Amino acid sequence: MNQLSLTNRVLLVFNSAHGQPGRLGTVLRQYGYEFDIRRPGEGDELPTDLSGYHLAVVFGGPMSANDDHLDNVRAILNWLPHVVASDTLYLGICLGAQLMARHLGAEIQPHPEGLTEIGYYPVQATPAGRDLFPDEMMVYHWHSEGFDLPEGAELLATSPTFPHQAYHIDERIWGIQFHPEVDDESHERWLAQAGDKTDRPNAQCPDTQRAGRAKHDAAFGAWFEQFAAKVLVREQMANKACQSS
Repeated sequence: MNQLSLTNRVLLVFNSAHGQPGRLGTVLRQYGYEFDIRRPGEGDELPTDLSGYHLAVVFGGPMSANDDHLDNVRAILNWLPHVVASDTLYLGICLGAQLMARHLGAEIQPHPEGLTEIGYYPVQATPAGRDLFPDEMMVYHWHSEGFDLPEGAELLATSPTFPHQAYHIDERIWGIQFHPEVDDESHERWLAQAGDKTDRPNAQCPDTQRAGRAKHDAAFGAWFEQFAAKVLVREQMANKACQSS
């Protein structure tokens, strides 16, 4: 960023009518952030002036990043040039990462063998990502498409099934394929609303997912708290340090 952010507002963009910030909201509230929630698929406008936001987060959704006929996909793709031109941090989660990658010229496509990642699967740090990711960790996924790396992006994490799991550009634009926001409540809600999708190739059934959550969620949540401190709130922490000095 060209200058330290002086705002405690975070823009949260959801691709469903009922999406919630989950763990991401819990972590960011601890730093005093306030949320502006927009749902473009429900008719909410997205602000083109982002100077009043420290961070913009675009969450996942059941649609494809290639679904140009959907209101939310068109709205976000039309809005992303304003994000790229701004100084505001950006985090794309799953569909949010794919939409940014697409805007920057990368392709979004299904796995060539039709595989999905729905449940808990391992990701591995690349050499560039070892400051942010352990050598391997189990994370929660729900997707059937993946993104190519956009030009200028650095790959931070990979996996055997979908090799592009996390990227960043210029320390300001971040995309992750998995879902650190998912907590117990949101996980059960997803299983209740879309459990029929768990019979897709390579997907885990609900009971296997619940066992994975019991085994892996604590470490996954601790990782996200560290990631948030290093990536999402670093300017806010620097501002507080400057104000107290």
